Amino acid sequence: MHVPPLVILDVQDAIDQPVWNGKSNPDYLSVIQRLLAHWRGKGWPVVHVKHDEATPTSTYHTHGPWNAIKREVAPLPGETVVAKTQNCAFIGTDLDGVLKGLGTDGFVLTGVVIHNSMDATVRAGKALGYRILLPSDATTAVPVKGADGRLWDAQTVRDLTLAILDGEYAEVLTTDAVVARFP
Repeated sequence: MHVPPLVILDVQDAIDQPVWNGKSNPDYLSVIQRLLAHWRGKGWPVVHVKHDEATPTSTYHTHGPWNAIKREVAPLPGETVVAKTQNCAFIGTDLDGVLKGLGTDGFVLTGVVIHNSMDATVRAGKALGYRILLPSDATTAVPVKGADGRLWDAQTVRDLTLAILDGEYAEVLTTDAVVARFP
């Protein structure tokens, strides 16, 4: 059985800043830790994607105080770290080359936030031919304010984004289902 790599996207100290308050799934980090422990325990590949934002006002600013990958999921020696500067982890990075180098045609995607960088990465990954497993409980969303001033609560944003991605772009399932598939 070929096990796809676990990709952890944008889980950096930046996500704990006030602009990212109101998360739909505040337990997302412990779920990612569970998947990470499972993958590491089996010796399977893990890829960390770190956002290095050029905009100085961004919480993810390359030289900002919150740019580090969260210690709870920090890379171990030998684990690949891909730096990105765009919302999509495939644009301007070697993520495609890293995945191809692992001999995989798919990956398990975790991280933050589902309606931003994760959505962009899923869609690009699908367009590149990857099979993507998306554990719904290993991500989160934040409230979104529309151009008309309407505020969409984080749970609605998360649920709708996952519903849109499921089937056509990724297979949305729970972490329990992922672990059961790759025991």
